Amino acid sequence: MTIDVEDYFHVAAFSQSIARSDWDRMEYRAEASTERLLRLLSDARVQATFFVLGWVAKRSPGLVRTIQSAGHEIASHGMSHELVYRQSRAEFTAETRESKQLLEDILGVAVQGYRASTYSITRESLWALDVLCELGFKYDSSIFPIRHDVYGIADAPVAPSSMATPEGRTIVEFPMSTAKLFGLRVPVSGGGYFRLLPYWATRAGLKQINAEKRPFVFYLHPWEVDPTQPRIGASALSRFRHYTNIQHCEARLRRLLSEFSFTTMGKVLTGLGLLDAVR
Repeated sequence: MTIDVEDYFHVAAFSQSIARSDWDRMEYRAEASTERLLRLLSDARVQATFFVLGWVAKRSPGLVRTIQSAGHEIASHGMSHELVYRQSRAEFTAETRESKQLLEDILGVAVQGYRASTYSITRESLWALDVLCELGFKYDSSIFPIRHDVYGIADAPVAPSSMATPEGRTIVEFPMSTAKLFGLRVPVSGGGYFRLLPYWATRAGLKQINAEKRPFVFYLHPWEVDPTQPRIGASALSRFRHYTNIQHCEARLRRLLSEFSFTTMGKVLTGLGLLDAVR
């Protein structure tokens, strides 16, 4: 179970409508919505990995400590929510280092995991994996093995594994989960797909992955359990992706938590023996 801790105005779909320079003036709801998820996870006795955006961590260090004190794993979601392939290597290195150091200063422990904004480690930005290794990350969860207009590497491995970076280093990749439904590869790992697809499709896909004796990764954002959030003027496609079925998401999540077993990404990868090979 993974949570990408960001607010509604951080999403890439609204980047044409909300400038980063305006983020400080937006209604800030990340604390309340994340605490809502924490209560939900506590009720289900589930520990999760929280990929925390640096912008949120800087504004709400107490929230990061609250997540940690509840027994969850903290990982990095970058600093600015900029797509990796829109950054230079130097820019990506600087902001990822800042995010990792910020979280470690707040927590007092090393941060092992990373997830890119909008899964934007693609074939064109695989160099980012070398940067993650240089900065001391042990695992990444940014690659989506599907075809998509913004992200994805369609032929990427679908199971967690150690992978070689372009410069010959080693990092563990826990890809976003997909399943075969009606002969098609379908994303069943959460987020917008969890809201847009009927519940049975997600459930069937996750059961298929478990039947293949491999773990799946599920993700959600705090704003997805915040149905009263402000409505942003954006393209019809962006509004469709962001708001559809948002009022049903919490109930669906409660059902999912009752039907599957979850833990942190770090514990899963440790149990598979994959982190042992990363130095």
